[in-house]
Amino acid sequence: MADPPERRSSETRRLILVLGLACLASALAMRAFDPLVGELAAEFSATPATIALLSTAFALPYALVQPVLGPLGDAAGKQRVIRICLLLLAVALAITAMAPDLLSLTLLRILAGAAAGGIFPLAIASIGDQVPIERRQVALSRLLVAGLTGSSGGALLSAMLEPWIGWRGVTLVCAAAALAAVPMLRADRSRPELRGPRLNLADALRRYGQIIAQPAARVLYACVFLEGMFIFGIFPFIAPLLAERGQGGVAEAGLAVAFFGVGGFVFAALAGLMLRRMGQSRMVVLGGALAALGLLAQALAPVAAVLIGGCLLLGLGFYMMHSSIQTRVTEVAPMARGSAVALHAFSFFLGQSLGPAAMGAGRAALGAEWALAVSAAGVLGLGFWLARRGR
Repeated sequence: MADPPERRSSETRRLILVLGLACLASALAMRAFDPLVGELAAEFSATPATIALLSTAFALPYALVQPVLGPLGDAAGKQRVIRICLLLLAVALAITAMAPDLLSLTLLRILAGAAAGGIFPLAIASIGDQVPIERRQVALSRLLVAGLTGSSGGALLSAMLEPWIGWRGVTLVCAAAALAAVPMLRADRSRPELRGPRLNLADALRRYGQIIAQPAARVLYACVFLEGMFIFGIFPFIAPLLAERGQGGVAEAGLAVAFFGVGGFVFAALAGLMLRRMGQSRMVVLGGALAALGLLAQALAPVAAVLIGGCLLLGLGFYMMHSSIQTRVTEVAPMARGSAVALHAFSFFLGQSLGPAAMGAGRAALGAEWALAVSAAGVLGLGFWLARRGR
């Protein structure tokens, strides 16, 4: 006998809540260092461009573990893998707080990024398994709220707590958040999680080949790679950019990163309405335009408030595009959803890992303003391309 709609709705809300707490902890760890580039550069006698590569040190292993964790989640149970990854993330962050030098810090960020890689992508796949397609994009937008809370909270925690407890104390707070999320993901014996066949390397590689063979999948993975590179390259450089212009420091950089998250909150609140009024294709075009405008506002900002407002527009535009890509990805391979979402996360975080390096090179060659303008043009074109290929 089918469950009544009220029970299904209640179970969906609980699923989003528990998965959202895990995503919050993961995002908290990812974005906490962004406003602290100047402080870390001073402590370790390094340039801001070098410290910015700590973002790459987190994002690259996050991407590289996806081909393994996706099939593992399909075979062993996605929420079980998420619980293990949360524990590993908490341990890695706790040790990170004791890093004696920049090399140790970089290696520990690599370990933390690898552990975090098994959380958000498998949470998305879990939503895909348990929420019907007609309600899935709205459900995923709610999951994004949790991730956004973590992203914004990580930046704000750094800005507010660093003067009192230092970056090491901030890192321990992130470790405690990851550990606290583990009990919420306890197994529900009354409704066992969907699992696939036992993990087999040959089968996993064959599934990946079948997924990549689909033209629609290749478009989505290319789009999300470029999205990660164009949009996330700026974050480690916000604090140095504000300092260069004499517009602020850690507090203003923390607010800027947090307001990127606020843009996501705005999207999550309006997602259902925008989808009904505009449809997905027009929404991604508008998202690309808003993201481009946000990057240009950062390039030309005469005061910190304009740069912070640009981050809000960037966040709103990004999530208008990104949620559409995520929803399409969950239907690429319904019988191997963990693997399909893993390739999505691999592409996205590979783009994120290259973003700071590309932005650093662009700043050195063209200056910060022109580097941001190039990113704006790229994300605008991406919105039009994605909309055209989605028709």
